[in-house]
Order: sequence, then structure tokens, then C-alpha cells
Amino acid sequence: MQIIPAIDIIEGKCVRLTEGDYLQKKIYNEHPLDVAKQFEDAGLQRLHLVDLDGAKAGAVKNWKVLETIAGKTSLSIDFGGGIKKEDDVNIVFNSGAAFATVGSIAIKNETEFVKWLLIFGAEKFLLGADVKEEKIAINGWMEKTDVWVYDFIEKYVNHGVKQIFCTDVSKDGKLEGPSIDLYKNIIAKFPDLYFIASGGVSSIKDLEELQAIGCKAAIVGKAIYENKISISDLKNFKP
Repeated sequence: MQIIPAIDIIEGKCVRLTEGDYLQKKIYNEHPLDVAKQFEDAGLQRLHLVDLDGAKAGAVKNWKVLETIAGKTSLSIDFGGGIKKEDDVNIVFNSGAAFATVGSIAIKNETEFVKWLLIFGAEKFLLGADVKEEKIAINGWMEKTDVWVYDFIEKYVNHGVKQIFCTDVSKDGKLEGPSIDLYKNIIAKFPDLYFIASGGVSSIKDLEELQAIGCKAAIVGKAIYENKISISDLKNFKP
């Protein structure tokens, strides 16, 4: 299982929110590049970079941070937050991202997203499925839809999407453990999907459990910053 560390950006700084709430913000490092280099030095190969300012504004904002990390590390970066237009996708790829991370657009403007899949290649997108009680949540989790997560995944797998990460909103940033049962169900229904677990990871034991149920990768954020998991511990997991 591959470990994908997360860096969330507000005003160019590395932060974490709890349950997606901008009022529950904690700054961990003023310099995201330093954090990214620590991950690279530990042998990690990927990075999940989230532009929280962009997510709030509905347009990519912190692309300079992406450009800096992509230019000064060898990490394969997926970048998301505020990707709403084709111009945003171009900015993200031109700034050095390996993958564009999208979520809300796949619900709100399916036609546009499918067009991007055709223009840029479906393999270049990491699709986020944010979930509340098995229904998709969008717009930074502020809005719950009636779309069942399994229908959502099936639709875009059929459009060629290869990688999907799923976050249980009720668990994110709380260090209470991941949604094992939900992930088991998704993996059982879509065995060929490169499925990435996200949210709630609080210990190495959680990661071992995710590996055991067949997750291809896991995004880890707050547990690293709160010293629940040391970066050196992550070396035991191989892609």
C-alpha cells in the first residue's frame, strides 16, 4: 500500500482543518516546501496537496506552492481545491502536478468534467468522493447530495477514471480511525480501482488495517502533524 501524505494550504501555509471547518484551523508550518522535503527524504513518492483557499474561492489560488514543491522535489503531486474551469486544470498541470484532484465539479457539471477527461486523459485525474452516510458531499463538505457513492464511482470508472479517494467527512481530522466498512464495500464492488483511503487515520494500526482490506493507498495528514505517526514509521509501507 502506498502512503500519500497530505499538505493542506491556506495563505501559503501548511494547515489542517477539523471536519472541513475553516474556523477549526491549525497552522503546522509556514513553509510547505520544508514539509514536502521531509516526506521525500523519508522515501515517500507522492503528495496530496490541497488548496483550501482555492476550494473556498472556487478558483485555484495556491498554484505557486505547487510550482515550488514540484520544482524542488521529485514527488508525484496531486493538486486539488478550486478546480472549476478548464483554465484551472491547465494551471495545475503547467505548475507541475501529476494529477488534478477534483470532486464537486463531477457532481455539479458532469458534462464539463467528462470533457476534461477526454482532453487531458482520464488517468490524469484523481477523483475525490467525499461521503456523509454513503451520500456524496460537495463544496468543501458543506453541501450533502442525494448521490449514492457507489453510483458516483461506477459512473466515472466507466468514463475511464483510474484513481479515486474516499473521505468520510464525519471522521476527517478527528483521528478516530478510518471508515473500514465503507472502504471494504467499495473495494468489493470495484476490485480493479486504484482505491485510496482518506480521513480518520490515527495510527500505524489503522494503516495496517487499510492495507489488509485491500486499499491501494492511504492519504495521511493530521496524524503525522500531531505526532501520532512518525514519518519513519511510514517507510514500512511500500507502493
